[in-house]
Order: sequence, then structure tokens, then C-alpha cells
Amino acid sequence: MDKFRINSHKMNYHLDRVNRWSKGENVYPIYMEISPSNACNHRCTFCAFEYREYKWRFLETKRLKEILSEMGQLGVKSVMYAGEGEPFLHKDMPEIINHTKESGIDVAVATNGALFTPEVIDRCLGSFSWARISIGGGTRETHNKIHQCPEGDFDKILDHMAYAVKVRNKNKYPCALGFQFLLLPENKDEVFSFAHRAKEIGVDYLIVKPFIRHLMSAHEIDKSFRYSDMLSKMEALEKMSDDKFNIIFRINVMRKVESPERNYKRCLGLPFFTEIAANGGVYTCGPHLGDDKFCYGNIYENSFKEIWEGEKRKEVLKMIEGMDVEKCMKSCRIDEVNKYLWDLKNPPPHMNFI
Repeated sequence: MDKFRINSHKMNYHLDRVNRWSKGENVYPIYMEISPSNACNHRCTFCAFEYREYKWRFLETKRLKEILSEMGQLGVKSVMYAGEGEPFLHKDMPEIINHTKESGIDVAVATNGALFTPEVIDRCLGSFSWARISIGGGTRETHNKIHQCPEGDFDKILDHMAYAVKVRNKNKYPCALGFQFLLLPENKDEVFSFAHRAKEIGVDYLIVKPFIRHLMSAHEIDKSFRYSDMLSKMEALEKMSDDKFNIIFRINVMRKVESPERNYKRCLGLPFFTEIAANGGVYTCGPHLGDDKFCYGNIYENSFKEIWEGEKRKEVLKMIEGMDVEKCMKSCRIDEVNKYLWDLKNPPPHMNFI
């Protein structure tokens, strides 16, 4: 059961923008990811962005709010705060979250949860469409080992989420709350026990996902560990789902990790998606954060409109047309979007026989 369609894409709900894109028109992103911070209070053994070196760098609040207001007017639909570091290390995060929503943009966050405190929750939970906490294990010991975090963080995280559920329910906020469990050789035997714990806390879902190696990351997992060996166990896990609690087992992504299948020969989804790094750079996607070749511009130098319609972005997209997608990450953020758009551009024979 995946009522949030996390395993798929939602482009069919944005046909007006897809139609304009298909005609060759410039379109603004539907979805963006923003890194408010490059710093992090954990040192996860699987972190995709350790190559960014966790520098103590934060987006300037005033400038970010100006850009958010502009993006709302341009038609950007949603922003997720996550990326290079821990979002809540930014001292103005609740203010930024609330401003995002006030700008007409749906807002979400992916966090390690340690700084998702009751004070923060009280200030901004009502603005969220969803908030998700990453978990490294079903026990304090395993989580702390994988996240390389202070001893008390695991218990804090669970307490913080339980408080968020209480506040959400009391105020009838529309915010969906969930955990994301990265399945690794070290924690594979703890996912069932944590699923029961998550359900008891009262969250809406638990995502179980595989490790996907970032192009720039040095992290690896035991090559003898195969996600395909876990599928039968995960089928049993999914039976815990009910009307109030979803287990979202990312089986398609796990299959892609072991044998990626791409029906597309070019990355077509970039007009609908982009990322802003903590240095203000606007990049094509997460795998290329920090690489100037994939940077459209910088919000400290230009407006978002100037960047999106600028010559540099046209040059970057032209360069990407000649890239081999087989050299991209085995499962990227817009993989399903690319499949959908490729089929639109390259319809099958007999398409009229519906």
C-alpha cells in the first residue's frame, strides 16, 4: 500500500505544465529540494554528501525568503528541505518553513530528527505537508552506530516524533508524519521491531529503502548483501499496513540498485525539478551538487527567474543532452519521471488502441 505514491511519480497531475513542456515552452519546476545547511550533527556511515565536507555554511535567511516569494509567484509547487546537511541546524528554519507556505508553496522536510524539538514543532508543524525522520536502526545501539550520533539521540528522535503526532492530531493539521528506514546489512534484522514501534507512535508511514551509492560518495556496503534476498521478508512486513499506517517498501528501487532498467536515453525531467545548495548555487540535481558544470547560477547573484531563463542553464541542459544516462546513479530522484516523459516523446506502436 502506497497511498502517497512514493514509489511512483505524480506528473499526471500536472498535465498543463507537461503539455507546455512538450510544445517546447520554458516551464518552471514543480518540485525543488533546498539545503538550508551544509553542516550536520550526525556523521552517517551511508551519507551521500560527505564529499561536501560538512562545512559550517547556511543559506542567508533574508535572501532565501526573497527567492521563495519569487518562486511562489513563478509557479513552483513544492519545496523539500533536506540535502547536504541537517536542515534544523539553520537557526531560522521555522521562520523559513512558515514563509515557504505563506508564499503558496507546499513544504516538507527530511531530517535526522534530533533537532526536530517540541519548540520547533510548535512553531511550524502546521505549515508542513509532510515531515520525515531518517532512522538507522531499530535499536539505540544500531542507530547510534550507523548515524554516528550522540548517545541520547535515538530516544530523543522517537520522543520528538511522538510529540509531533500529538500536536498534529490535537490541531488537526494536514501534515503526514513518517519514518524512513535505510535497509543495511547492519540493521536488516531490526526493521520488523522498528515497524511495530513506529506504528505504536502513531505515524502515517514507514518507508523502507535501499542504500543507493552517490556518484561522489566513497561509502559502500557489503557487496554480498543483496536486496533481492529480502523480498519475501518484506512481503510479511507490508502486511502490517492498515488504514492508518502504511509500510512503503521501495521494492522497485531495490530492483534498480541490483539491475537498473532504463527505457530512456536522455534525462528529460530536469525542467520540472532542481536543487539549491547551501552556497546558493542552483544545480540540476543532487548527484551533481558542488560541480560547476551542472550549476545554472547562484541566488546571491541573480533572481530565480534570471537563472531559470538564463543562457547558463540552456548551456547546461544542452550538455546533458549528450550525456550517457547509464553513468548516472542507479536510481535517481527523477528516474520514474524520466520514464514517463520518454514514453510521451517516444510513444509505442498502435498507441491509439487504448
